[in-house]
Amino acid sequence: MIDTFRGDFGFLSNFHEASIWVDGQRYPSVEHAYQAFKFGPWAGEGSAHDIVRTAKSPGAAKKLGYSASLPSDWETKKVSIMRDLVRKKFENPLLRAMLVATDGAKLVEGNTWNDTFWGVCRGKGQNWLGRILMEVRDECKREAG
Repeated sequence: MIDTFRGDFGFLSNFHEASIWVDGQRYPSVEHAYQAFKFGPWAGEGSAHDIVRTAKSPGAAKKLGYSASLPSDWETKKVSIMRDLVRKKFENPLLRAMLVATDGAKLVEGNTWNDTFWGVCRGKGQNWLGRILMEVRDECKREAG
């Protein structure tokens, strides 16, 4: 089991700086993209989405995301949004190979900040990020044959 996305496994974290592209816009990390989409689709330079997209760090993007007035359907869409963003991250051949190399390991986004939706804290949580990573890993393995 891999239960921390730091150190050798930091590349599994949404905070890992790995450019992804969505609708022609570059995001420095999955965290930047996920937080930006809380403000709806990209609406041009200077929009709230764009400010988050270009935040100086994943942590700054997350902090900005707290101020979003979430779209009414956010709760029903957030897992599929995250899945799409994680898939884009692992289009990178090096990151894809690193993810596939975790084969057989249960991936658990262990944390101390009480995130029991995306991860697990003190043994409790739904571990959606870990589940998505394992799903994407399986997809990558199938695509590789």
